[in-house]
Formats: sequence, structure tokens, C-alpha cells
Amino acid sequence: MLPEDENLSPNCTTSPDQTQTAAPAPVVAPAEPARTNGLTLWLRDILIAIAASVLMVLFLYQPVKVEGTSMLPRLEDRDRLFINKFVYHFEDIHRGDVVVFHYPRDPEKSYIKRVIAVPGDRLRIDRGEVYLNDKHLPEPYLPDEFRDMKSMPEMVIPEDEYFMMGDHRCISSDSREFGPVDRDLIYGKAVLVYWPTKDAGVVN
Repeated sequence: MLPEDENLSPNCTTSPDQTQTAAPAPVVAPAEPARTNGLTLWLRDILIAIAASVLMVLFLYQPVKVEGTSMLPRLEDRDRLFINKFVYHFEDIHRGDVVVFHYPRDPEKSYIKRVIAVPGDRLRIDRGEVYLNDKHLPEPYLPDEFRDMKSMPEMVIPEDEYFMMGDHRCISSDSREFGPVDRDLIYGKAVLVYWPTKDAGVVN
């Protein structure tokens, strides 16, 4: 009789001259990651990236529509573009920047123009040619056919004010008419045209 602590199934038998051999341990191969898990992680990353992009656009950028042709040839009527609403909280406004500001004579309206002179600059215009601090201002963004022959006596741009002009000088209503624009009225820098696709690209 076998001791009571031997654990054998009812059908197992043994004899004194038989030697029991332990069965080899089963081998378990690592399971392959399910393809669905990889797809889920990929979709999650895509959704997070899209959400981050949307938040960035909503809080840092504002879509606007150009109305008018005073910024031809770079900006056409009905172009859609993004303006950066916060950039001027961290850096200065520079000559050549294309900016959006509240029209000084009616703050309910917004204009988009190019910064020509900054505070402290001496500015004069001689038959359409702009001179800053006694030097002729190169304007590669301004085609010859969009120039005019207007002149303006020399002035010094006051503190916290900026002189704005449109690129289509013949038809632009700008600081030659309503004077320099106060810093507080400037609320964005034009960054990128996104529609129509033929005009898409960085604003410069």
C-alpha cells in the first residue's frame, strides 16, 4: 500500500521495479501583441496631436479674411490667413512686419498693413520713395506698377506709434492719411495664408 500522501490518479499504477520520471515542464512562448492594440495606440497619438494643434490655433492664432486689395500683390481680396495674437507680447514690432490693427478713426474696423517705421525713426517720402533716417528704404515687396508719386515731409515717429503703409500704394489708405498707429491698436501679426491654395504660404 502507498502512503496516503502519494497523489496518483485512479488509473495510474506502479510497480516496485519501475522508476517514476518527472514529466518535462511545458514551454510557454510569449504571446505576440495584438494588432488591435498597436492600432489603438496609433489612433490615440493621432487624436492627441490633432487636439493639441486645434488648441494651439484657437489660443495662439486667429483666422481672418482680407477685404480689399491694398496689400497686393502678396495678399489678395478674400484671402484667408492666420494672425499670431500673442507674438507682440514677447517681442518687438519690426519694420516690414505685416500687422492687423484697429483703424484709429473707427476701432470697430480692422486694417492690415505693413510696418514701415517704428518709434524714433525719421521718415520722409519723396515722390513715392521712402527714406528712413536719411537712407533710402529698399522695398522688394513693392512692384513698380503699384508705386505712386506722393510726397510727405520728414517726421519723427512718436513713442509707442508705428507708421503703416499698404503695398499697393496707389490705392492704400494708410498712415499717410490717418497718421501713425498707436501700439495699443495693433493686435496681431500676419503669419500664414491658408486659403485659397494658390496664395498659400508664409506672409512676408
